[in-house]
Amino acid sequence: MKFSIITHAIHKKKENQIFSYEPYVREMNLWLNNVDETKIISPISEVEISKIETSFIGNKITLIPIPNINLLTLKDIVSTVFKIPIILIKIYKAMQWADHIHLRCPGNIGLLGALVQVLFPSKPKTVKYAGNWDPNDTNQPLSYRFQKRLLSNTFFTKNCKVLVYGEWENQTKNIVPFFTASYREKEIIQLPVKTFKEKIRFIYVGAFTKGKQPIISVKTVEELFKKGYQVELSMFGDGTEFLEVETYVKKNKLTDIVLLKGNQPKEKVKLAFQESQFLIFISKSEGWPKVVAEAMFWSCLTISTKVSCIPYMLDNGNRGSIVSNNIEEITKTIQEYLDNFEKYTEHIEKAKNWSQKYTLDTFEKEISKLI
Repeated sequence: MKFSIITHAIHKKKENQIFSYEPYVREMNLWLNNVDETKIISPISEVEISKIETSFIGNKITLIPIPNINLLTLKDIVSTVFKIPIILIKIYKAMQWADHIHLRCPGNIGLLGALVQVLFPSKPKTVKYAGNWDPNDTNQPLSYRFQKRLLSNTFFTKNCKVLVYGEWENQTKNIVPFFTASYREKEIIQLPVKTFKEKIRFIYVGAFTKGKQPIISVKTVEELFKKGYQVELSMFGDGTEFLEVETYVKKNKLTDIVLLKGNQPKEKVKLAFQESQFLIFISKSEGWPKVVAEAMFWSCLTISTKVSCIPYMLDNGNRGSIVSNNIEEITKTIQEYLDNFEKYTEHIEKAKNWSQKYTLDTFEKEISKLI
């Protein structure tokens, strides 16, 4: 089978290997187990391979570079106008070549791919919509809302399964509730019961961006520390807000309780989940937040916001807690768990049992049914 991937994800080449963002690559490697030949249509970068990137594994993988596009400035818009025809031609040729078309949405390249796929109604297609599919969320960019409408329209989008996170009412027949996974069944271990007798360990994993609001995790732990709790927050990730967080931590003399670890390999993050009692993840927008599923997998209780499919994942507060971005509210919610150990253990047990159903083994089986 010839398989085409159309994506906005940045790819890199080094010594005849193709690299990209590790969670995306690990997932795509499972898809590639089912195909003979692959063409990846994506922007490329010459920047050095980072800790959070890994290589594709599969037969006959060809990377077809396309220009990166954005609409942030007038200069970018003008440049994009000239780049789009080149991108459309390359996407069209890749779709024409393929036996199965796979789109990664939302994104600028995903949008162009969603438009071109209309010309191939008879070819089997899958779309991985990695963003927030909530049909009631009107705060998303116009391009995202357009992609959702186009992909769910069975007149324009034929012979296609659109994989979305969460279960939503009144969807067209081509919308398929799906999930993603991080761990194998063989990785499941019985962890010691997590108590609050010694240090209470918190974890943050994700990009340091305004949308992820990492500073709220810091301020929440700071508030608990002021109330006399023995706390520690390990933060994994990097991004535009890292310096702001680092400056705040130093200015407020929190370096002993807030540990900024940057980007780290998967195994180190996994161990940190296993040792932590709470994940504080106060994000403004998500698709399927793997960090939440991973925390649940390792009996690390999630405190998160009501965005995308998080209420579905947390069973509306029965497998963790859903809060606003108010630090006082988050602190109070955590204190309620600290004062009610029975409630804490009940929620983490429910969370663990639910999350451990979604292993890479199950994920792999479901992917094979789609191709």
